[in-house]
Amino acid sequence: MAALNNTFLLSLMITLCLASINTSSATRRLLQIPGAPPLPAMPTIPSLPQPQMPSIPNMPTTTLPPLPAFNLPNMPLPTLPSAPKLTLPPLPANIPLPTSFPNMPAIPTLSPPPSN
Repeated sequence: MAALNNTFLLSLMITLCLASINTSSATRRLLQIPGAPPLPAMPTIPSLPQPQMPSIPNMPTTTLPPLPAFNLPNMPLPTLPSAPKLTLPPLPANIPLPTSFPNMPAIPTLSPPPSN
């Protein structure tokens, strides 16, 4: 199903690309015609009268009561436990590096049949 979907999308993209090439080629050919008639004038759009909008009524103003004052007691913050101190072991001074690498296995190849 996925292969069919991919094939469909690929054919759609190719069709769109070829259609745009033909369209731009036709447009260029029309623009290069020496005796082309002039383009017609664009008609003007008449202005419409603006309707009278009703005025926005005034909203009554309300007064909100004051918020009550909260008196929170002064409480001490809890103490956090201390994290344990971690130490890393020392690294060796010289790390041994490999001087030779194992050989890569060869990929078997098929030779073509002899031709007569």
